[in-house]
Amino acid sequence: MDEQIHREITPLKENDCFLIFDRERKGFTFPIHFHPEFEINYIYNAEGAKRVVGDHVENIGRRELIMVGPNLYHGWENDKNSTQELLHEITLQFPRELFADHLINLNLLKPIHKLFNNANRGIKFSQETIKTLEPKIYSLSQKKGFEGYLIFQSLLYELAISTDQQLLTNISFQSKNDFHNSERIEKVYKYVKKNFGEKLMLEDAAKMVNMSVISFSRLIKQRTGKSFVDFVNEIRLGYATRWLIESNKSVSEICFECGFNNISNFNRIFKKKQGCTPSEFRNNFTGTKSVL
Repeated sequence: MDEQIHREITPLKENDCFLIFDRERKGFTFPIHFHPEFEINYIYNAEGAKRVVGDHVENIGRRELIMVGPNLYHGWENDKNSTQELLHEITLQFPRELFADHLINLNLLKPIHKLFNNANRGIKFSQETIKTLEPKIYSLSQKKGFEGYLIFQSLLYELAISTDQQLLTNISFQSKNDFHNSERIEKVYKYVKKNFGEKLMLEDAAKMVNMSVISFSRLIKQRTGKSFVDFVNEIRLGYATRWLIESNKSVSEICFECGFNNISNFNRIFKKKQGCTPSEFRNNFTGTKSVL
């Protein structure tokens, strides 16, 4: 199964609080994946699709609300008998560092602390919880600035105190995620995200974690399923897609600011990953994406 699991490179920057992605589409296209951020997923109108969270597999109903913790495998696969009606998906991602240890351990935030711990096994929320929180989830993608942040915090607390939460993975499955949670990989990941606009050399990255180029290349491939070059490019593409959606920067500006050396190379790599050119992606994008 590990060969089919991808590490997603999210476009969250170091100073971002959270990302929300709200869109309608005909089906699920992203493979089973993991990332170091927490994620909350609301899905409507995908009844019969298959959800995978860790070692738990289940067909979903008409409405679905799931939370997964850092580096926990998750993804959705289309129902073969689907009529291809549009499904509605709202995804929130936020970093582990959003709540510092001294804050998350305060008495007032104990429910959220427990929520985060439970999310390491994946949480399925009840239909009653979904019905209660649906308006707040829908409104969140329309809010900006501090108002959006307050709604996000309120949503977390209401999820934390909700009843009938179902933990999805077996408790023994948690330890398997440590395979991907390598300190060396995390160090390289942070280094690349900080310097993605610059020229990044394999030799420099290997030296930073005190490894030979051969050993480092093997580690990157083993832990991410990608070469170092592909690992860097995926991080760059995460920022490229974000800027194509959120900014008025030209494709050329985005290309060079993301660290690609020429437009042709950028277009080729982008099309291989997204199935279309950057210009087509910008023109065809439907949905709302906000980062606060």
